[in-house]
Amino acid sequence: MALFIRDEAVTALAEEVRRLTHARTKTEVVRQALEARLAEIRQSMPLKERLARSKALADVIGPNDPTFDMKRHSDEMWGEA
Repeated sequence: MALFIRDEAVTALAEEVRRLTHARTKTEVVRQALEARLAEIRQSMPLKERLARSKALADVIGPNDPTFDMKRHSDEMWGEA
């Protein structure tokens, strides 16, 4: 899906950033700006919220098996057992 920027001031800003950063395209500039802003927002979120997705994934996996031997598992996987 295309993103059209119809505001000439925004287009001019994107072009200036493109020129100063030597980015190939304004699309690259917009992508970098959005990624940077998203990282900023995520970093400003409380740690509890940032870890919520990881915790939910861990909950789906289930409880830890204290008898699981990762070395033996790895050796078996590589045919070294």
